Amino acid sequence: MREASSSVVLERARGHQRDLGDGFMVSRVLPAAHQHAVGPFVFMDHLGPVDMPPGQAFDVRPHPHIGLATVTYVWEGRIEHRDGLGHVQLIEPGAVNWMTAGGGIVHSERTPADDRERQRRMHGLQLWVALPLDQEQGRAAFEHTDAGALPELALDGISGRLVAGTAYGQRSPVGVSSPLFYVDAYVPRGQALPLPDEHQQRAAYVVAGAMRVGDETLAPGELVSFVPGATLSLLAEVDTHVVLIGGAPLDAPRYIWWNFVASSETLLEEARQAWLAQRYPMVAGDPEFIPLPEHRRAAFRVSAD
Repeated sequence: MREASSSVVLERARGHQRDLGDGFMVSRVLPAAHQHAVGPFVFMDHLGPVDMPPGQAFDVRPHPHIGLATVTYVWEGRIEHRDGLGHVQLIEPGAVNWMTAGGGIVHSERTPADDRERQRRMHGLQLWVALPLDQEQGRAAFEHTDAGALPELALDGISGRLVAGTAYGQRSPVGVSSPLFYVDAYVPRGQALPLPDEHQQRAAYVVAGAMRVGDETLAPGELVSFVPGATLSLLAEVDTHVVLIGGAPLDAPRYIWWNFVASSETLLEEARQAWLAQRYPMVAGDPEFIPLPEHRRAAFRVSAD
């Protein structure tokens, strides 16, 4: 629901539960009915936190993407990424996987074999960034950045990392495709975290804790976006873990259907037919895949403003 014009809050989006398969539930925060995008970010899944007993696995079978970059970042647990380009990469806490789909890529995300028979905890985020129009049908690519390569936040009393993009006078080494920022911060009670002011669209997602901006409360599990141009700080009412995202607005409207993001419904249909015909390079050594959904609900349209 849109807030009153006097509020610094523009939109609020609360996640809804989605099953990724075999009962592994996530909170899908974006897209939402009243919050379609924040800068180029058009999708957010919050994984966990969940305790996984021996024998239980996180298994997202091979599936395709177009027109986007996936950004995978975990605080607890490990995920093994495999894709149709031949990359095999273990995602460990604090590291970043940035996979550019371009005109099409297939990947899987699974619990590593070494972890399947032990107790473990999973907790992280996956976001999608809509690629700029001149890159949405480009070549697929994959980039992994270790946790130690990410800039530490240089803010008094606040710890965390700049996961991607630019903020607070720093730049992440992750190779982004458009102006954006992605900050992972831990804010002690009573400390204030300023919002980066060089980006037009900005939002905060409280992972744990509670924050306040003006008269507005930010609760866990809710993505809150703010009016452009305002100089704002988020005050931690208790020790708080928060993620900040945002950037330049989309350069054109986008359509989201299943795992596809595109600037036209024609491109979505081409992707559907390509997956039905298995024209994308598949993940080597993995005979499984997620079939194209049989339902043909309307694509979700994301505006460019």
